[in-house]
Amino acid sequence: MIDNLKFDEKGLLPAIIQDFENGQVLMLAYMNKESLARTLESGKTWFYSRSRQKLWQKGEESGHVQEVKEISFDCDNDCLLIKVAQTGVACHTGHYSCFYRTLDGKEVESPIFDLSAVYGAAGGGPGILYELYDIILERREKMPEGSYTAYLFNKGLDKILKKVGEENAEVIIAAKNRDKAELVYETSDLLYHLLVLLVEQGVSLSEVFSELKSRR
Repeated sequence: MIDNLKFDEKGLLPAIIQDFENGQVLMLAYMNKESLARTLESGKTWFYSRSRQKLWQKGEESGHVQEVKEISFDCDNDCLLIKVAQTGVACHTGHYSCFYRTLDGKEVESPIFDLSAVYGAAGGGPGILYELYDIILERREKMPEGSYTAYLFNKGLDKILKKVGEENAEVIIAAKNRDKAELVYETSDLLYHLLVLLVEQGVSLSEVFSELKSRR
């Protein structure tokens, strides 16, 4: 089958990911021959990142994997349609589908996975943690000049641990002061530095969430 497909000059072709049960389009990503082969072998979706120029498995950090149910290709042999059983959400923003905005700026959500119903429309959801985790991963990989995150990784574990300790103390002080706004602010700082620590240690958010679930 792979030999019949028409990859572009960069060896890529687009793959539309669709919910197997309700038909909702979840995302669009790109595959090369190797990622498609891994997808067929593992039964989970693998893609090629054009920005990072490397293979990646959907859900490898978040745990939001996609179990492949069916793969088809279009009449021109240059686009794939992959139907999957989605674990969690498909979008790193916390939305079930990456296609959650209309051209007029209206935000829509899948009725089968409406995070606002759980977390409140104004409060958002846990997707921001995955988004921030991915950004931290990218900063560690590219180490852009002027990035505070890159600075922390450059300084090493001791510096990261020191910041975690400092931010933890700030949370305690905010709580003692009974200052809600300060507590929210300092908790956000602590969560960010904890995410940096998790990335430095090679710990995924899904591992932390699995541990929390096991304690429920």
